Amino acid sequence: MFEAFATLKQHFAALHSDAEYWSLRYVREDHQQLAMRKQVAEPPRFSRDQGAMLSVRLAGVEAYAATNDLSRQGLQAALERATELARRIAPQALLELRALAPSGERGEYRSPGLEDAFPSLAACYQLLAAESAAVPSDPRLVNWRVGLDLTQVEQLYLNNSGAELRQAQRFVYPHLSVTAYDGQDSQTRNLGGAHLGQQGGAEVIERLGLIGAAPQVADQALQLLLAPNAPSGPRDLLLMPDQMILQLHESIGHPLELDRILGDERNFAGTSFVKAGDFGHLQYGSSLLNVTFDPQIPEELASYAHDDDGSPASREYLIRDGLLLRPLGGALSQWRSGLAGVANSRASNWNRPPIDRMANLNIEPGGQNLQQLIGGIEHGILMASNRSWSIDDARNKFQFGCEWGQLIEHGQLRGVVKNPNYRGISSQFWGALTAVGDASTREVLGTPHCGKGEPNQVIRVGHATPACVFSRVDVFGGAA
Repeated sequence: MFEAFATLKQHFAALHSDAEYWSLRYVREDHQQLAMRKQVAEPPRFSRDQGAMLSVRLAGVEAYAATNDLSRQGLQAALERATELARRIAPQALLELRALAPSGERGEYRSPGLEDAFPSLAACYQLLAAESAAVPSDPRLVNWRVGLDLTQVEQLYLNNSGAELRQAQRFVYPHLSVTAYDGQDSQTRNLGGAHLGQQGGAEVIERLGLIGAAPQVADQALQLLLAPNAPSGPRDLLLMPDQMILQLHESIGHPLELDRILGDERNFAGTSFVKAGDFGHLQYGSSLLNVTFDPQIPEELASYAHDDDGSPASREYLIRDGLLLRPLGGALSQWRSGLAGVANSRASNWNRPPIDRMANLNIEPGGQNLQQLIGGIEHGILMASNRSWSIDDARNKFQFGCEWGQLIEHGQLRGVVKNPNYRGISSQFWGALTAVGDASTREVLGTPHCGKGEPNQVIRVGHATPACVFSRVDVFGGAA
């Protein structure tokens, strides 16, 4: 671990430029993908990618160049390309950044249990094989896949203002999917709604529920085949955590990214219904809504001590008692807008620049357990595990479809329904939040596949959320 860092520090110390500021951000990523499909092992997939981004500030203008040549000469050449680019774009520069102080932070961050060895390839395949074999024998179960993805990342950030930040992380993604088909209809059930992922070691596999899950997931796929379509019309809606994370992600996370609010993302990922003047004034949801940026939950996917520009990360409320307080904006966007943000300037890899990204975006628990949430609903529906979504460019009007639904009548769970969907408007939907589950309903989940930016950046995002109830939501059945 960190074996390349000493050499990179030596090379960085030898770099020279006439820029007033320069930095190096090195990233190495190792990926491993294992899977069993219907008790047949798929070939393992391995990859390694490493390189460095050199950034400069010259006469208040920033520019950057990336390279996978990590020799001193390769790094110097990238630094010179970045310097020349800054010089060339200076006459057209929109921002003058001399007043934006560079980071001088020093520190180290590691995922929990990183020193513990991860199970061998053979042991991982044995675990997957056992789970695959546990799928019941039923001719309607036509396909199933159980897998385990592993990503290990090492990062080093250095600049000529004295910053030195080291980071080593391990991300574990177990997954299980079962498809049932009766000759006319097919239904697929995914463990955790395909949003299982945490930092850590082998303990993540058990903590996220993969071991022993196959029989229940298969049974639920079969139940869906026999279930009627979800009804249509207004109902109270109980969203389970594996669906809540997507609702949170799409209708709070993306709208609060400050570069999007400032207009930077409109050409590709869209804009936001939130305006810069809304912070401190807009009632985003009901008084039960409390949303935090929290990089300090060790197992969550986007926990870290500093972002990729070297800003120290701390837990902050974005929404408190329903009131919008601060955006998801890193140091540059904060400087541009005059708004207090968070340390979420993040890059997907060594060959991409940091931009404003969601990180750990969480809903704080309320005071009711699951039975109390269900008991408070007279006429409603429970939905879990996203399977489709659509939301407009301003992240306001949306429509989501789920894998699993159960009717709720007079405070009791009733029959299973398939193809449940709901739609709404973000600015109204969160105002209809009427109950928030306690810590016993909260799950730490996330996704490695959040896309944004040009050129595109796909990055890890963590979400921890309890189950939540929304009143009088437009629900409908059938294909979304």
